[in-house]
Amino acid sequence: MALSRKQLCIAMMVSGLMAVAPAVAQVASEPPLSEVGNGLVLATNGHSFRLPLPDWLTPAERLSGNVTPLVETSFVSDANQALLEIYPKGESQAAWQTLYGARITLEASRPLTDYRSAVMYGYSQTCKPELTGFFQFGDDEGDQLAPLGFVCGAYLDRLAGHAGDGEVMVMSFSKTEKGVAIVYQEWRGPVFDPSKPETWPVSPEALQARADQLQAEATLSLAD
Repeated sequence: MALSRKQLCIAMMVSGLMAVAPAVAQVASEPPLSEVGNGLVLATNGHSFRLPLPDWLTPAERLSGNVTPLVETSFVSDANQALLEIYPKGESQAAWQTLYGARITLEASRPLTDYRSAVMYGYSQTCKPELTGFFQFGDDEGDQLAPLGFVCGAYLDRLAGHAGDGEVMVMSFSKTEKGVAIVYQEWRGPVFDPSKPETWPVSPEALQARADQLQAEATLSLAD
């Protein structure tokens, strides 16, 4: 049976010990998402995760004070974790070119470096090995991990509906005494040569800017 990219990635991340046990069925619902100042706040699983606004919005849209109607969202959660995904208007889980997401997992005992390793394992299992690459935006500073970059020049052939596609991703990591979180953005486009950034679905300059923004502005804290 052909798997979707998301199904395979989640399965590999779980097998890489990213998820906690026992497993609980995730329930889809409206995201507990609000707009505060010049950003979004995801309030779930005992945490408040402040996120920068989607970077594809125009300056006027960012200043509108009501960006929720301007994007598509998907949210699933259970007792141990929650996943928010945001897409440009008109895109969806089934068909997207840009995906902006955040995940909170109640597994504070696991070091962030282990969490990052599990993420890398999960993403690597969706991509042709010879066209897969990971890199960091700078060095780790103690417990603060540098943003992680991923390039996939072409998905695996067995991924349903993604023939001829590849992606670029950037991710930032956060931690509290009760949980860990990631915020990430992915850009999808036609297959490309990872060694030639001019063929990527996002420019290196835009990727660096988003990495810097996620690292500086995405903040995780315990709920009041």
